[in-house]
Amino acid sequence: MAENNYLLETKDLGISFGGLKAVQDLNLRIKKNEIYGLIGPNGAGKTTAFNILTGVYQPTTGSYIFDGEEIHGLKQDAINKKGIGRTFQNIRLFNNMSVVRNVMVGLANLPEYKCNVFESIFRLPRHFKVEKAMRARAKELLDIFGLLEERNNLACNLPYGKQRKLEIARALATGPKLLLLDEPAAGMNPQETAELVETIRFVRDHFDMTILLIEHDMSLVSGICDEVTVLNFGQTLAQGNVADVLHDPAVVKAYLGD
Repeated sequence: MAENNYLLETKDLGISFGGLKAVQDLNLRIKKNEIYGLIGPNGAGKTTAFNILTGVYQPTTGSYIFDGEEIHGLKQDAINKKGIGRTFQNIRLFNNMSVVRNVMVGLANLPEYKCNVFESIFRLPRHFKVEKAMRARAKELLDIFGLLEERNNLACNLPYGKQRKLEIARALATGPKLLLLDEPAAGMNPQETAELVETIRFVRDHFDMTILLIEHDMSLVSGICDEVTVLNFGQTLAQGNVADVLHDPAVVKAYLGD
């Protein structure tokens, strides 16, 4: 059983595809309300690790405990309902839906916004009441990310940086305890990245959120993460305090070569 102050704990977690060990012996211990980094060169197994944690892949070795409960073997929707939300390395928005509708999709799984089929088909009063509440909540989330004025625009018409923010807002709408961000600053300019750092801090503090992020921007990682794990060829290369890990000679070599 995980200690009370750890939200996520993995034990020897791994996955193989044929003879390829994409991730092996991954041991993470992420505290509640922590911002934790998972870093490493391209192809190190970071996104594969995210896919294991969110049920896209089932691990071939090891186990993991989330909020005191073993979730190995659960499917993606069940893991999301347990409280793990995520964004993707390649943005996956509903491009031909409005910005506000994208966030409302995230809210649809929460019990307080459920309608039965009868209420929805016949457009009964509860259907309209729930939709009004969902829209109001979606607007609150969009406001946090500076997207409220864009709410009626199509998601595909947003600039790249705002699409990234919208994807985070939609992930938050699912009501997670742990938010997994896969390269959230990818494609952003320095100003957008600085705004994102402040947004991530706000999300952690305002929502009492725990955040696990993959990122290649080392200035972002060093500026925001409490602890970090470095993967290289699917194995843990270093782990611990950010400053110590980023100055580890083995980590420097993995990123820069000899």
